[in-house]
Amino acid sequence: MTNQTSIPVIVSGAAGKMGREVIKTVANATDTTLFGAVERQPEYIGQDIGEVAGCGPLEVPVLNDLQGTLAMAAQEKQPAVMVDFTHPDSVYENVRSAIAYGVRPVVGTTGLSQEQIQDLAEFAAKASIGALIIPNFSIGMVLLQQAAIAASQHFDHVEIIELHHNQKADAPSGTAIKTAEMLSELGKTYNVPNVEETEKIEGARGCLADEGIRIHSVRLPGLIAHQEVIFGGPGQIYTLRHDTTDRSCYMPGVLLAIRKVQSLTKLIYGLEKIL
Repeated sequence: MTNQTSIPVIVSGAAGKMGREVIKTVANATDTTLFGAVERQPEYIGQDIGEVAGCGPLEVPVLNDLQGTLAMAAQEKQPAVMVDFTHPDSVYENVRSAIAYGVRPVVGTTGLSQEQIQDLAEFAAKASIGALIIPNFSIGMVLLQQAAIAASQHFDHVEIIELHHNQKADAPSGTAIKTAEMLSELGKTYNVPNVEETEKIEGARGCLADEGIRIHSVRLPGLIAHQEVIFGGPGQIYTLRHDTTDRSCYMPGVLLAIRKVQSLTKLIYGLEKIL
């Protein structure tokens, strides 16, 4: 049993790069307790997750049974939270399972479709369970997106470039998609063409999001997570850029989400809505 004043946290994808950062953050916070560590990579099963994460023994073994861990967490007096940094092909079922057990999901995994997010929102609302889907936990990215909204009042042409490490499974990034969605909700169409474009190689102009916004994805070793929003107008270019140099930048946002989701009774999409 965990301390009744402390939030029990399950980390799904615990041995991944983001999962290890979350493990260290949850273990060091005064109001959270690491309840479980779930990972599907077999080489980590049974190991102490603290040793895997590099923060010393935590006496929490890595398991590959999310359902069983959720079931145990559901017995806690304090509502538990599942932080998910896994893979696009498993995150939907992970979140549905957490909601079904009454465990509040905080989701950093990207790749969910709009239809899946809507389905999860309806499921969470029926269960009156709080859930958070956060494409990017960085406060700096939230500020970039707000600056982009302000700039869109004065520019009619914009494109997005997102750059990530070459182990990222989905493209475009959830952050880029979210940024394009925020701009497309402002009631204007961007990038009205001056000429009829022809792509000599398919994809040269990136993908086309809503309201004419183009997104370009770069995948290279050495990158972590980076995004540019480039506005163009007569005689000027306005560039907004956010660079991640260490995954620790996401952890204040993760802790905020763990705390906030406790008081929610529905699904919320986007960090900016809980700041």
